[in-house]
Order: sequence, then C-alpha cells, then structure tokens
Amino acid sequence: MASAGIQPFLEALDEPTLVLEGRVIRFANAAARKLFGVGIEGGDVRLAIRHPEALEHILPGEPGDVDITGIGQFGRPWTLSIRRIDEQTLLLRLIDRSAAIAAEKMRVDFVANASHELRTPLATIIGYSETLADEADLEPAIRLTFGSTIRSEAQRMLRIIEDLMSLSRIEAGRFVAPSGHVSIGEVVSQAIENAVRIAGSAQCSIQVDVEEGLPRVLGDQSQLAQLLDNLLSNAIRYGCQSGGCAVRVAASADDGFIRLSVTDNGPGIPREHLRRVTERFYRVDAARSRESGGTGLGLAIAKHIVERHRGTLDIRSTLGEGTEVVVRLPAPR
Repeated sequence: MASAGIQPFLEALDEPTLVLEGRVIRFANAAARKLFGVGIEGGDVRLAIRHPEALEHILPGEPGDVDITGIGQFGRPWTLSIRRIDEQTLLLRLIDRSAAIAAEKMRVDFVANASHELRTPLATIIGYSETLADEADLEPAIRLTFGSTIRSEAQRMLRIIEDLMSLSRIEAGRFVAPSGHVSIGEVVSQAIENAVRIAGSAQCSIQVDVEEGLPRVLGDQSQLAQLLDNLLSNAIRYGCQSGGCAVRVAASADDGFIRLSVTDNGPGIPREHLRRVTERFYRVDAARSRESGGTGLGLAIAKHIVERHRGTLDIRSTLGEGTEVVVRLPAPR
C-alpha cells in the first residue's frame, strides 16, 4: 500500500485520520479509533462513518474540504478533508471546528453586548440633548436635570470604553509574563485609599489584614492595583447594601503563593451565576449593576490580569452570608 510509509506520521496526528483503499479502511490513527471504535481497520467505511452527508463526499473519492456536523457525536462540527494519495488510496482527515466556532460566537456576542451597553446611554444623551436644543423655554430645574443626566450617561459610556481598552491591553500582553517586583502590601494600601470614597457613601467599613514580611511578587504594579480596585469596588457596590456592612481585605503567604482575598458579608451570589460572573458584560442583576455604575467588565478584567500573572482566581459565595474572592499569585522561588 502506498500509504504504509506515512503511517507513523499519521499516527502522530491529533486529528482523526483514515486511509481508504476503495471502501475499505486500511489504516485508522489513534484519534480515529477513539472516535469510531478500535475495530474499524479492515472494515467498510460505510459502517464506521454512518453519516449520509459525509459518505456522499467520501465514496466518489473527489478531493476537497466540506464542513459537516454530527460525525461521531451529535452537534459536533468538523471539516472533512479528502485527499488522494494515489489512484486507489484516499486520505481522510476530520478537523474539529468546535474551538473556532466557539471563538466566533464569543466575538459576535461581545460585539453585540458592547454595542448594546453603549447604545443605551447614547440614546439617552441624544434624546435629552435634542430636547435642550429644541426647547428654549425649559424651566431651569428641568434643564439642570437634563444636563446632569447627559453628564452621568456620558461618564458611564467613558467608563465602558476605558474598561474595554483596558481589557484589550491585558489580552494583548497575556502571553508576556510580567517582570516587575511588586509589594502586595503597597498594592493593598493604594487600593484602600481609592476605595474609601465609595465605602463612605455606601456606609461600609473596610478591614485590612496583611501579613508582615510578604515577599514581592513578579507582576505588573498597575495591573495588580487595577485587579484589587475592581474586586474592592465590586464588594462595596454589591456587598454593602445596608449600614453596618464590612469588606475585609487580606493577604498572606500560602504554600508557595501569595493569597489575596476580598470578602464581604452581603447578600451573596446564587450558585447558578458563579461560573459566569467573570464573563464580559455578564451581570447577576443587570438593573442594579447599571444603577451602581458597574460596566459588567470588572471581573472579566480581574480574571485576565490573574491569568497573565500565572495565578488563580476563585469565587465562593453563600446566599445571605456574603462572597469571597480569592486570588493566588506565585511567590518568588
């Protein structure tokens, strides 16, 4: 068989690959055997690939590529690649398109969500500004209200755009490990100063517990500060719904890592939302998030910063008791 010499190379491929002589499967690599079954070699291709659309392209033996869904698993998308080795021998490859389709869906969803988030305040700005421009005899109080609304909605748009730009910068550098030496104690102190104004308006106290003598971590100072700013602002906005609430920030050494946590005693997050709260624009309570000035990007930014620093982010929450966000960053060795 002309394909015998290339079998070791085909076996090394991650993609399911078959070599046919006529309708007989002469070779199936490990990925193909896993997909179709270990006993397919020597059998008829029509018994292994029981997919009418795929067989319509395979049996004539015409070289080409075709996108097909459902081979081996319901709903799974593939590109079926058909190539001739010689007059009697056909090479089939199945290229999994799941990741590409998921990435495209994520891109489309992101554009749609970003457009929606920007369209809402923009529509308000246009409506109010048109009224101000067209109605010369508006009462001063109404004019003041409209102007204030235009300003707050413009600021909201600016926050969304700034967060989108920040997320884009972090993603662009995600494969470049940060090389600075950052004091977690300094990052915590800076974040507490930034959070005092928000905490005061929310009648929320901030408790700090930073272990002394923590080693500096390899990191990006501004990104780690942004990470803690986002976690603190979230805890204050959503965890301090009434007077007497507290947010606790702690940092300690933890088995080769620096453990940084932000804990609140607020209403908590329902379990079904926990796995999605780090998605862009995902909100547990969309109306309340917008009212409090949230952009829906804070935890997505936090997740990407932690990933760039080769760390982990874990969110634990109990309804009625509060939420804890734990970040673990590698300590210097």
